[in-house]
Amino acid sequence: MVAAGAALADEVGLANLTMGLLAERVGVRTPSLYKHVGGQDDLNRRIAALALSEAADAVGGAVQGYAGRDALAAAARAVRAFVLEHPGRYAATIGVEPSGPDDPVATAAQRLLGAFTAVLRGYEIGESDVDHALRMLRSLCHGFATLQVAGGFQWSADIDESFEWLIAFADRGLRAI
Repeated sequence: MVAAGAALADEVGLANLTMGLLAERVGVRTPSLYKHVGGQDDLNRRIAALALSEAADAVGGAVQGYAGRDALAAAARAVRAFVLEHPGRYAATIGVEPSGPDDPVATAAQRLLGAFTAVLRGYEIGESDVDHALRMLRSLCHGFATLQVAGGFQWSADIDESFEWLIAFADRGLRAI
């Protein structure tokens, strides 16, 4: 049920995902969904956990065997590709708060952070700056990808070139710390 909800969120947008629409998609009556999920909030949390897990897999797989700028580029490209392919499920991850350390949201988020922390090992980042570097990378990747999904780049410069410029900029910044 969660996978169907995530696919539907990607198609119609998370804000437009409803239990009724999901029930229609999977061919059941809306009350039947409550055997699988506790309601809209529970569905959105489960979609967030799924999305974080999928993003962690994508980033973790992309950075395998790379270090430094190559790892950074692989991670950034993986996040961007994930957001472009799955905008609805990615939207579910924004602002979701884990209910505790065993919450699937927390577990998946830690895996994703772990993949980006591994990227930072290729740079001389002091332990006290790791959180700042992680926030910077998330902001760059999130901002670029969500603006692209929303059609926010309407001018003539090639979007892929701009993204590669962003990666080079982040790499220079991380090396300068």
